Amino acid sequence: MADWISFWNGSHAIYVNDRHKAVHYAAIAADLVGFVPGPHARVLDFGCGEALASAELAFRCGRLVLSDAAPAVRNRLKGRFVAAPAIDVMSPEEVSALPDGSFDLIICNSVAQYLSRDLLASLVREWRRLLAPGGRLLLADVIPPHVSALADAEALLRLAAREKFLLAAVAGLARTAISPYRKLRAELGLTTYEEAEILDLLEDAGLAARRVQPNIGHNQQRMAFIGERGA
Repeated sequence: MADWISFWNGSHAIYVNDRHKAVHYAAIAADLVGFVPGPHARVLDFGCGEALASAELAFRCGRLVLSDAAPAVRNRLKGRFVAAPAIDVMSPEEVSALPDGSFDLIICNSVAQYLSRDLLASLVREWRRLLAPGGRLLLADVIPPHVSALADAEALLRLAAREKFLLAAVAGLARTAISPYRKLRAELGLTTYEEAEILDLLEDAGLAARRVQPNIGHNQQRMAFIGERGA
């Protein structure tokens, strides 16, 4: 986990250009708003990254907490949303210190692949504590074992063709082949899960679990799940 945090904390070229980055975050925000249970909901976006379109999500809820493990990312978020009273930026440690039942919706999108199985299980138990009765955990963009880096590249190229940054995507994929991300992925691997594993993990933490479709974001070969705390 520490190696991945260092990667996201530094300068990287995971997005092929600014158009790709903007499209990526706009699509995620558009997908996430449908899960907000109401205008007064308290929402946590764990591992939120740059969260460029989070103002749209904050508009749909009462309070939005953005949390990322990378200090540099948090500093940029604090600068971007300094004038947004409904948005707070917290470290994972600050989130863990919050009282029981602090959130109605917890989002963990495209994060599970960077965590060990034990750490994810521990976090899910912690999130269950932080959920209010009837609250939901959205665990999304989970990678199944059969989805390869090639499949991810194909999904990106389809998005790029649709959003008109195909040439940049082809060049970006060529750069990624020799990038620190590629090296880290080769050395550390990404944690993958069968559908049944995630359902069991959520249920073991005391959440009623189900898979939801479509997945959050552009890659529909990955999976999304809801874990709901009982009333």
